[in-house]
Amino acid sequence: MTLATRTVATGAALAAAALFAAPAAVAADAHHSPDSLAQHGGSATVFVQSDNTAANTVVAYARAADGTLAQRGVYSTGGKGGMLAGTVADHLASQGSLAYDRHHQLLYAVNAGSDTVTVFAVRGTHLRRVQEISSGGSFPVSVTFHGNRVYVANTLGGGSVQGFVRTGERLVRVPSWHRDLGLDKATPAVGQISFTPDGSKLVVTTKASGQSIDVFPVGGAHGGPSARPVVTSTPGAVPFGFAFDSAGRIRVTEAGTNSVGTFTVGRDGRLTAKGTVPTGQTATCWAVTAGDNLYVSNAASGTLSGYRVGPGSGLTALGNTATHPGTVDAAASSDGRYLYVQTGAQGTVDEFRVGPKGALTAIGSVVVPGAVGGEGIAAG
Repeated sequence: MTLATRTVATGAALAAAALFAAPAAVAADAHHSPDSLAQHGGSATVFVQSDNTAANTVVAYARAADGTLAQRGVYSTGGKGGMLAGTVADHLASQGSLAYDRHHQLLYAVNAGSDTVTVFAVRGTHLRRVQEISSGGSFPVSVTFHGNRVYVANTLGGGSVQGFVRTGERLVRVPSWHRDLGLDKATPAVGQISFTPDGSKLVVTTKASGQSIDVFPVGGAHGGPSARPVVTSTPGAVPFGFAFDSAGRIRVTEAGTNSVGTFTVGRDGRLTAKGTVPTGQTATCWAVTAGDNLYVSNAASGTLSGYRVGPGSGLTALGNTATHPGTVDAAASSDGRYLYVQTGAQGTVDEFRVGPKGALTAIGSVVVPGAVGGEGIAAG
């Protein structure tokens, strides 16, 4: 499912959003002094993918002590972004198209329009392009990693998953780690791919023709995914994005019912449903955790729905917070104190401080060059 059926309700304001041209180099904002920026090993950085269909870029931002962002550079991926037919605020209609490996200081970006993945070496806010490699399928939309393994999900051609081994700063494609998802070839269906926190399983959400959560058990440190996934069918729910809480439960956005579903993952990959909470919003499609809080993006409503994650499976509603139009992918700082949210209608990132009880306070926003409709954000 593309988000056109959900985002059309936002009206002409979304459709009329204009593209911004990406500059070759950008100076820091004057009101952010260098002394106020904590940039040790890239831990106080935010990276945003433009998904520009002419030339995909990643924009690097330094995070100041107060959580606000200062643009530091624009880096070409070497590939092109993509735009699925009918999309407005979310051209990839996916979550997780940019992934940051803090431990190895590497950044992975998908180039949907080129069927490739780019690897950047990270040093603070400086990126060095190391490699651009085939995604092993058509129209890559999501990427994940654990240890020395990297997997990419492709949404066209029936959907597929392709695995890679990381050797140093480069990826090596492993042909035997390719899995076709067998979905309708005419309908983009993959929402997200991610390892479980312990790296023992790959989770893939399929929308539209799939409407399922597929779990591939993964072998040891050098093993690939199981031949077939354990499939949990969720008819009518349209599972889209997801995030893991501190107990390893999956919190899944369900675009068909505008709700959040909770599942536990068994050792064999089987999911057990633990409840569903409606957001009361429209186009509930992305999810991110920040500490003990969960936030989901509602693209057509232009809001974030917040929840406190308790010791059990339940979620306590924190209310809705307005964003710029077209709320899409989001990322939290590693300390859980700040939340950064892409809004695709105008190509902005909204900045929020996360309070002790999960309440969000808006602290600013930045316009990302060339990123109208773009998706992909990662924070240190």
